[in-house]
Amino acid sequence: MLVVALSASIALSACNQSDDSVVIVTQVVLVEGDEQVITQVVRQTVPVTMTPVAAAESESQPVVLDLSFSSTLPNIDPQQTADADGIDLIENLFVGLTNFNLLTNKVEPELAADWQVSDDGRTWTFNLRDDVYWVQVGEESPDEDGFAPLETVRPVVADDVLFALRRACQQETALPDAFILFLITGCERIYDLPDPSEADLRAFGVQALDEQTLQVTLVRPSSQFLTITTLPFFHPAPPELVREFGAAWFMEEGLWASGPFVRISNPDSTTRTLLQRNTYWPISNRGNVDFVNILTINNRDNAFQLWQAKNLDISPLPDEMRNEILANTPQKVQLISDQTVRYLEFNLASGVFREPEVRRAFSAAIDREQLVEEIYGGQAIPMRHLIPPGTFAASPIDEVGMGYDPDYARIQMAESGFRSCRLLPTITWVVSTSDLSLQQAELIRDMWVDELGCTLDQIQIEQVQFGTLLANTRQDAGSVRPDMWELAWAAYFPDAHDWVGQLLHCTESENRSARPCSQVDDLLIEAVTTSDPAQRVALYRQIETMLFARDGLSPMIPLYADAEYQLVQTWLTFQPARSGGEQYDTYQIDATLKRLEQSR
Repeated sequence: MLVVALSASIALSACNQSDDSVVIVTQVVLVEGDEQVITQVVRQTVPVTMTPVAAAESESQPVVLDLSFSSTLPNIDPQQTADADGIDLIENLFVGLTNFNLLTNKVEPELAADWQVSDDGRTWTFNLRDDVYWVQVGEESPDEDGFAPLETVRPVVADDVLFALRRACQQETALPDAFILFLITGCERIYDLPDPSEADLRAFGVQALDEQTLQVTLVRPSSQFLTITTLPFFHPAPPELVREFGAAWFMEEGLWASGPFVRISNPDSTTRTLLQRNTYWPISNRGNVDFVNILTINNRDNAFQLWQAKNLDISPLPDEMRNEILANTPQKVQLISDQTVRYLEFNLASGVFREPEVRRAFSAAIDREQLVEEIYGGQAIPMRHLIPPGTFAASPIDEVGMGYDPDYARIQMAESGFRSCRLLPTITWVVSTSDLSLQQAELIRDMWVDELGCTLDQIQIEQVQFGTLLANTRQDAGSVRPDMWELAWAAYFPDAHDWVGQLLHCTESENRSARPCSQVDDLLIEAVTTSDPAQRVALYRQIETMLFARDGLSPMIPLYADAEYQLVQTWLTFQPARSGGEQYDTYQIDATLKRLEQSR
């Protein structure tokens, strides 16, 4: 139960003695028995004309972003954590080698001002800025606006990135996705050794040529490496703190930060984390946030109630409130997709799905929007091609691929060697053991019956354990291999290669569909070996067109990308992160509107 009690209010007179006054309102919020203190700056308004001086004063007040995390004290070690809240903090507290622009889906400079790639595509040289600093909170008291004093410790240098990547490649660090870095020469060997020698570490393919030059050598040309440099483990942790305090270095007071924000709250706090804009950050912020006030709220309903009370800028949307809020205030709802896409895959060696016309017919007969609404309550993004939004080289959803088109589906089936769905042999379709998987399969089967004239008996749906599904859909599974199955792919990094390359290349992926090699695979190799981002975008557009367009190969049927509804106050504008951490330095708040709404 949520209880909000007014505990204190203090009126501060304006310098010009106007009739407006600032009220600092402190609210004690009881969430599951724990007290959480929220302080708001509210301008009381009386019916008089505002003077220019009062307006200027209003604009000078700090801009506060109010959020909630579900976890207490998340791990913010960039080379260790897989915690979503921790990754959000890492993105804002520690500089990245590069940055993934959430608006353009492109890699842009951050610590690295620019970079060059060798002719063979294996050596990447990053030229680092000399004006990014490790910063910590000073000992003086905060000023009247609440800003804590900040002090620079030293510049962030190439050795810091080298230290981070060596840590990431060592077993004892326990980075969950360390294998992604096996692209770097020597990383896999270091990871395989419980105690790598100095010689092993010296053979590592990362070198600090000087303080502002980092060189990385890869085992093979891999243009997707540039996108990988935006990931959390390319945000260096402060080496001095790691060496002094070990695994708990980020729990110490006096945390060093190097990103657009600095942590100024007590790290022992279990209810609140407070970030302050880093005044030494040299890169122009696209947003206007001065403070990020993060409450720890384990219960989604409590977060929603705080959002309703205008004490949070963002909140999950409870399922039971979905229809009401979508009907009454749709402008406050955002549907945020992530980097997971669910799909159906064909066995191209099967007697049923050997012909592309049959595969296209089955794809075009699926109404993905109906599927998303009936099975997932609208919380998914229908997909016509594989690469989802928020990925480098992703095409707009409605520009590439084949959507719901029952007339075309029937034409394709008629042009196949079978002529009619009723002449197809029995289809074995394997799905997981979840109730939703079965409901989805039955709804799709009904679409095939309605649109293609198939019979229910023709399509045999079998539920199996996930491990069995994976084992029985391998190319070498033999007679147990089904005609069709459901799977999902969650990307490790937001690059087109981690979708079509990792899933569909005829020899460089598992290629569960057993698709024969073709021109598509030549283009996939070209996309991996060219370092020109514009050329990569064009290649992946061509690849997906060849795979999923109306006359495409259709080795699988992309269904939808997972998504979740989020409630956002009207005073906040931002681009959500579909992968990686939220970028609070890009959040834009209409502070005047926020204060007005909170005062009502």
